[in-house]
Amino acid sequence: MTFLDTSGLKTEEITLRLDHTFPGDPVRNWVPAYYFDILDHIGKKVGICDLRIGHNEGLYYGGNIGYAVDEPYRGHHYAAKACKLLFGLARRHELGYLIITTQPTNLPSRRTCELLGGKLLEIAELPADNDMRMNDGHTHECIYRFEL
Repeated sequence: MTFLDTSGLKTEEITLRLDHTFPGDPVRNWVPAYYFDILDHIGKKVGICDLRIGHNEGLYYGGNIGYAVDEPYRGHHYAAKACKLLFGLARRHELGYLIITTQPTNLPSRRTCELLGGKLLEIAELPADNDMRMNDGHTHECIYRFEL
């Protein structure tokens, strides 16, 4: 996989600044990924996001996109705005669709997925050998699909 230029991932409100890329790890079945800082309109870091390129069982439960907005900056839809930019990057990689997952109790993240037009496929029980279950104690994830 070739990583693409990400310098244009910005709007009048936010910029995604590339922090690093990850080439993937076939042994662990991890796909290549981009990792970004989310910057507001004055260049202040307000959160982070990432885009994982590919599809596999692990990503069905873990998602193609992850995001976190720092507490003082929540309520401005920065996660949704970042996801829209990542959707464009995913289209350039010809992914066709994306999965975003969130814990059932994370209502702000669920709302973000709904605002973005995601279709809730299911609230899935995580497999016993899933990293999120083994490392973080998560038992279920809401699985949202986004057509690109």
